Amino acid sequence: MSEPTCRVDIVFAPGAVAHRGTAEELVGRALDARGLTGDVRFAADTAGLERAVQSAAGRGEVIVVPGTGASFTAPAGGAIRVDFGECEADRSPGTRVHIRGRGLDGLRYAVDSWFHHRFHPGRIVRYGDHPDQRVEVRIPGGDGPFPVAVLVHGGFWRPRWEFDLMDATAVDLTARGYVTWNVEYRRPAENRWAAMASDVSDAVQALASVPEADPKRVVVLGHSAGAQLALRAAADAAAEDEAVRPALAVSLAGVLNLRLAGERHLGEGAVADAVGSDWAGDRATYERSSPIDRLPLGIPQLVVCAVDDEPDMLEMTRQYHDAAAATPNDVVRIEGPGDHFTVIDPGSEIWRRIAEAIDARIRPRTTSTPPPAARPLPGPGADPRTSRPSS
Repeated sequence: MSEPTCRVDIVFAPGAVAHRGTAEELVGRALDARGLTGDVRFAADTAGLERAVQSAAGRGEVIVVPGTGASFTAPAGGAIRVDFGECEADRSPGTRVHIRGRGLDGLRYAVDSWFHHRFHPGRIVRYGDHPDQRVEVRIPGGDGPFPVAVLVHGGFWRPRWEFDLMDATAVDLTARGYVTWNVEYRRPAENRWAAMASDVSDAVQALASVPEADPKRVVVLGHSAGAQLALRAAADAAAEDEAVRPALAVSLAGVLNLRLAGERHLGEGAVADAVGSDWAGDRATYERSSPIDRLPLGIPQLVVCAVDDEPDMLEMTRQYHDAAAATPNDVVRIEGPGDHFTVIDPGSEIWRRIAEAIDARIRPRTTSTPPPAARPLPGPGADPRTSRPSS
């Protein structure tokens, strides 16, 4: 069997970028970071765009920038659609992922997505009828059942940030011997706060139908705003004695105190925007949703924050740890060098410590069954970021 190609085709509609050189520089850096080559084409007109896309489609998935909100039909080989501005999600057949509203840096996210899915493809599982009610599952080689890592992405609960943010983490954990269950969910801006919370809980319980998954060895990890969702889902599962009850909940630079995050206007008022009210206006929802108000959760917890993260995030993690440690809960805190995204970078020192701590809880080392070592990814292990979601 031939090796997968390392060439990425990227096609721009006429007028899609304001300065071609800047776009080419950004794409070049993203390709270099992943050990890839690329063919970048700027179409002169609509017909030229269609011809370029069809030509590239013969080599597999293509990255296309059709212009924000423009009509686009993905080719048979599949496409990653990139729109620099905010627009409705494109869920049409053939568009595997739609990266929208992230500015020009959306190109880098698209290259990362192409890389992870070319070399480590997953399978989409639906846990509901809405297009956002889906999970990407990756299953390690060998005989199961395997321990499971449920991943919940952040992005301050805003629709432009999706589960591609957790691709690298999912690939690494799969290499370590975990079924990875990378969750997408509806967002309050397009639905309701309650719908988002129920989606994450439903996605966790959907694991019961996966034959390769061991429902007794489940760790749920949430990054940033995703940590609020992950720890709430874990608390709900414990309180309601659900079929799938996580054995460990992990906060990675989490928004663990909604009232504090709202009062400090983190994410330009993201908490009140998502909940639909400030704390004084809907105290009951805040207390049901905020991990610190749900203590004790009833399951072990690992809380992590890098020391060069935003001070509010670091303080929130430390506050939560101290509050949890004062309950009967089993809680461990990890700190280390890095920023808000270092905690989900498989090439970082702090991630190695996180993975080892998860293994110690979910799959204790024995002389007869040592946990597998993570396999190195093709291309550089680091994931340099120039612009990222705030949470």
